Order: sequence, then C-alpha cells, then structure tokens
Amino acid sequence: MRYRTLGGLRVSAVGLGAMPLSIEGRPDEERAVATVHAALDAGVTLLDTADSYHLPGAEPGHNERLVARALAAYGGDTSSVLVATKGGRGRPAGGDWTVNGHPRHLKSAAEASRERLGVEAIGLYQLHKPDPGVPFDESVGALRELLDAGTIRLAGVSNTDADQIRRAHEILGDRLVSVQNRYSPAVRDSEPELRLCEELGLAFLPWSPLGGLARSSLDGPSRTEGEQRFAAFHAVAAERGASPQQVGLAWLLARSPAVVPIPGASRPRTILDSAAAADLLLTEEERVRLDESAEPARAQAVSFGSPGGPEEVPAM
Repeated sequence: MRYRTLGGLRVSAVGLGAMPLSIEGRPDEERAVATVHAALDAGVTLLDTADSYHLPGAEPGHNERLVARALAAYGGDTSSVLVATKGGRGRPAGGDWTVNGHPRHLKSAAEASRERLGVEAIGLYQLHKPDPGVPFDESVGALRELLDAGTIRLAGVSNTDADQIRRAHEILGDRLVSVQNRYSPAVRDSEPELRLCEELGLAFLPWSPLGGLARSSLDGPSRTEGEQRFAAFHAVAAERGASPQQVGLAWLLARSPAVVPIPGASRPRTILDSAAAADLLLTEEERVRLDESAEPARAQAVSFGSPGGPEEVPAM
C-alpha cells in the first residue's frame, strides 16, 4: 500500500467508502464486518462513513456503528486508522436525501456521531452538503466551533464548488483538510475543485470514483454506448493483468497527489481489488490513453464498483 497526506496525517492512497454496507442491498453483518477487516488487512487506513448511511427512515447512524464494531473486533492494530464521517444530510422514510446545514443541527449531529463511533474526538468531520436554506458561512462556522470544542480534530467539506472551498478555507484555515466531491472517469465536473485543492494543500476524496466503468472486469468492455467510451480502461487492464476498476483508481491517483479515492465495497474481494490499485503505477503512455478516453461528460445515473456488481450509488 502506498500512502498520501491528509491534514498532516499519512493515510492509505485508497480508502474504503463504507456506505454500501448500510443502505439498500446491504450485506449481512458478518460479511459487512469481513469487508472492513479485508480493507484493514490490505493496508487501508481511511474509512469513510456518514450519519445518513442507513435505510430510509430506519437506524440513523447504522454505518457509523457498524464501522465502530468492525474496528473493535479487528485483531490487529487500528491506531493509524482515520475514520471520516459527515453530517448535514438525512434519509427520512420517504427515501429522499434531505439537507440540514443549520449550526445547531450540525453540532448535535457531530456529538451523536462521536458517541456512535466511540471516540473522544472524531478524526475527520465533514459538512455533507451545503444547505441552500442556510448561509454557508454559518454551516462552516459550526465546524469551527466543533474544532474549538475538541469534538472533532479535522474538518472537511463535501459537494462544494471552488468559491465555497475558498470561503471554508478562509474560515477554518489549516484545520480544513479535505474536499469530498464526485469525480470519476465518467464525471469530471470537479476538475477546478481538484486543482484548487492542490493549490491549498487539501486532500481531494473522490466519491463514486468508478463511475463509467463496466460491472465486469473479466468479459471486456460492455457494448453499450456509454461504456464503449471507456474501452481504454479495459484494454490497459488486460495488458497489465489488472481489473478495469484497478486501472480506474490508478488513473485517479495519477491525476494528482491530492487524490485519495474512496471506492465503495460490500464484499471483501471488492475492496481487496480496489486496494491493489494503490500499487499500480501507470506509464505516461497509458495515462495519455486513459485521459483521452475519460474526457469530461454528463454525469451518469449509476456507477459501479469493482468485480461483483454495483457497489456505489449517487447518493452522496
């Protein structure tokens, strides 16, 4: 496993997005815990969760509790593991994803997340999404108060544009350490935000990082129009004896030293496949081929994880 820097901390170059372990189609507890343990065995030290990763209207904080149980049951050393969680979104019974960026809510949500994770202070707490009904400065100000109170150690923002990132950096200074936006071979709208993260020294955590790649890593590219566009990822994978998903993650890592992708997984073999991408170094020729294949395009409705089927949904 190779490593990258996040807020002065050394984290694995590939993290684990734990969302699929708690939402619709989630595995049973045994397989979910085994997936987290497989990630840790592979050297993954960044686990991404959120208080809203649960079934609609049921068990708020399910994913945070699951991550905490998995870490407690792991037989090895977890002292270097950074658990990143988020607040500001909800999943009521209707199934829609709501947004609440009110400072009072964020502070209460952070305290609840801290208790569910069983920690003295949350390693990394992120505003899940700006609330159009609340001034952005007020939401970020709540993160500042949580930092000052010692409830959280580091702060981040998610689903934000460049102006919002600059403003958050002005308010939080070097305690703002990360930006989590959607970014993948299929969806590259956040290219300006990625470059801004490089400029400001922030980690950029792409969610749904495998968008555009086919479900199968064995049968070659799909014949559908959308997936034909990414045939180069399959070609490079075949040449290198890797999966297209590994090539996709390696491509993301090659985009910038600020990138730390967090692919989702709901089975051990998926995260083991993804983690192996950290050691897949692309040649300059391969990078050019993949760049040309992954020209910016309209956001896709669904993205897929590593071998074994869908692992991510656009619900961040």
